[in-house]
Amino acid sequence: MITPRTRPHTHEHAHTPRARPPVRPRRRPSAAAAPCFRRQLRLATRRQLTAAGIPAGTIASRSRPGGPWQRLLPRVYLLQTGPPDHRQRALGAVLYAADPAADPLSGDTAALTGAAALSLLGIPEAPRTPADVLVRSPRRPAGTPEVRTLATARWPQTITVAGVPSTRPVRAAADYAARATDPQQLRAVLARVVQSGWCHPQDLHAELRTARLLGRPEIRAAAAELLAGVRSPAEAQARDALTAAGLPPPLWNARLYTADGAFLAAPDAYWPDEGVALEIDSAEYHYTRDAWQATLRRRLRLEAHGILVVSATPSMVRDTPTQVTSAIRTILTLATPRPTPPTATLRGHHQLLLFG
Repeated sequence: MITPRTRPHTHEHAHTPRARPPVRPRRRPSAAAAPCFRRQLRLATRRQLTAAGIPAGTIASRSRPGGPWQRLLPRVYLLQTGPPDHRQRALGAVLYAADPAADPLSGDTAALTGAAALSLLGIPEAPRTPADVLVRSPRRPAGTPEVRTLATARWPQTITVAGVPSTRPVRAAADYAARATDPQQLRAVLARVVQSGWCHPQDLHAELRTARLLGRPEIRAAAAELLAGVRSPAEAQARDALTAAGLPPPLWNARLYTADGAFLAAPDAYWPDEGVALEIDSAEYHYTRDAWQATLRRRLRLEAHGILVVSATPSMVRDTPTQVTSAIRTILTLATPRPTPPTATLRGHHQLLLFG
């Protein structure tokens, strides 16, 4: 009887578990990087992310559709799932254009300018896109549909607006004017910048002259209006209508005071020799009963001091300028022989002249 040979049980045939490869620790962003990204409104460049210890593959996977991050611009990522707000879009444009080796928040190599910078200041007429970003020459990064890079050797003083490195308002307004194509929008934006107090008309005129922009008729006309005291598109249209009608030029936004030195009002246009004022009252500011009553009280104060007031709306000035100028002409004629002059006086008001 042959019995099967049993194979000897040796150590080499014993079952041993396979050795597992060493587990590499997951690389996480450095602790110092988190405050940086918060300071940058949850934005980061690819260079910053890799410097913080995040592998390229992780950046790619997290920024895929449906991921926790978004690729806002080439090499610029938004570290959140929700849509970016206008501040994040503006800062993203600066991060895209800044020198990768520099601190993008310093304003030394890239700064928001033009309409996008004015929009951050609260100028509603200024379009937000494309965002104009100044960069120092000779750097000239390629633009995108959302970002327009403007290389310049005349680097300005920069400020921070809502966390975004930006040019000063006067430079932003001039850079906007250089690329504006709609004369009416140009008028409105420059008037709002001055009216809001972001820059003085003389400073804006000097910046436009330095940038050699006063040779363009629409920019020169807008600058002339601002130096004349005009502070809104409706006033600019009224000035055009008065000039076309051959009426004497008024003082624009002159500050009137009573005999004892109390401030009375600043009518849109004022003829001091005749004591006649033009008030252009927009319905935009009269939605409430209190606002409407404040306008009526201002008119009563003017009339109580012997000033004749002509009231019109912006739509009247725009659509029926002849009716407005005819009413002004009649009032000016009636006011000339008045035996009692107005008791209000001008204080410190002068109209600026435009020199090329």
